[in-house]
This record gives sequence, C-alpha cells and structure tokens, in this order.
Amino acid sequence: MRFHLKRSHTMHCADRRPGGCASPGDEVKDADPVQFPKTSAILLAMLVLAACKTDTEFDERGGFRIARSACPATAIPTYTGDITLFNPPAERRAEAIDVTASIANLRATCNEAGNGPQIQVTAEFDVQARRATAGPARTVTLPWFATVLRAGTKIESKQLGQVSIVFPEGQLRGTVHTSATAMVSRAAATLSEDIVRRINRKRKAGDADAALDPMNEPAVREAVNNANFELLIGFQLTESQLAYNAAR
Repeated sequence: MRFHLKRSHTMHCADRRPGGCASPGDEVKDADPVQFPKTSAILLAMLVLAACKTDTEFDERGGFRIARSACPATAIPTYTGDITLFNPPAERRAEAIDVTASIANLRATCNEAGNGPQIQVTAEFDVQARRATAGPARTVTLPWFATVLRAGTKIESKQLGQVSIVFPEGQLRGTVHTSATAMVSRAAATLSEDIVRRINRKRKAGDADAALDPMNEPAVREAVNNANFELLIGFQLTESQLAYNAAR
C-alpha cells in the first residue's frame, strides 16, 4: 500500500498515528512516497497531527500574539482506542466476540515550570471492558502503548504496558485505572527567541506584509512544527486487530 505523506503544519489538535515499533528519531520526509506495512498505512492514511497546545491570534496593533505551552498534547490515535478479543481467536463473526474494551477518561498533567532539561507529562486513563457472557471470576490482560511523537513523524520514545481487567463472578463489566509517564526535552519543545520575535513582530498598516501570517514563512513553520510534541495512548494491537477496527 503506497501513500504520499506531507508533514502537517496545522496548529489545532486532532488524532494521529501510534508509535509503531520504529526507533527514536525515525522520520518520514515531506512528500516522499513511502512504503508502509499495513498497520502503519491504515493509521497514516486517516490521522491528523495533534499539535501542542497553541493559541495564535492577530493583534490589531499590527502583529501576532502567541501563547504556547511546551507541554505535549495528549490523544488517543484513531483505531487504537478499542480492542476486541474473539473465541476462537481467528474468528471474526459477531457471535464469537469474547471481550471488548476501550480507553476512556484520558487526562494529562504536565508541569513545565522550572529550568530542568526535561518536562514530565503523566497521562491517566481508564480501561473499560465487557465480556460476552457472565460466568466465573476471570482476569483478562490487555497491552497498551504510550508514544512520544515529535513533529508528527518522529518517534522520540515508546513505552509498553499492560492492564489486567478483573471480572467478578457473574459480572459482565470490569474497569481498571492506570497511567503512563513520559519525558520531553525542554529545549526541543521551546521556540527560540528569534522565532518568537518573528511571530510577534509588529506590522504597520500599509506594509507589504501587514496581513501576512508569519506561519507562512518556511523557517517559522518548520521551527514551530519541530517544537510540537504529542503523547499518544492506545492499545498495542496486532495487524488483525487493527484491520478489524478499521473495517467496522
């Protein structure tokens, strides 16, 4: 499956791909046709970058005001927030569904105060599960990932974890609360003073660039994009589980 990728430069939050299993620093270059395995191709075709919390608005005095946090945005990538287990595992009929689960109540805390080289972000979330039939007490273990993504394409780190859902005897539902913690380089997530000045530079009425968005400048756009980080949380799905979610 072939896709032509272009790096996103939008400044609003939306879902994006999971980390996959690439090494830190892996990158997809702009507009280059790239071959991806089926799992990555499905996600890359459907997801849009969630940028760091950023608010840019026009200043009527002749400039742009930018209020930006170095804390990464936190999101659940499309197709990775749900998981379905079948019995038998290779079956895909509705009658064979054994357990379904979803990630809910995702919330993040981040403290960018201080001068340390790293910014810590912690994402807390619930995993809510349901089994098809009530029966004896049962425990089901499900895998999850927490990936730090930079500039929409570069995997900075990936953490794998597991949650164990306990179904009490005779109960159909089970819930567990868990969390993931990641670190982001303060220097990499902070815009340089020169870029901030170029964004906030006052423009007088009548100037040729008075109404131009500074984000249209390639150097500014690239700097902002490279300073954008995300913490992505989802289930660590198999190829078949991802394909099932995408086909539903």
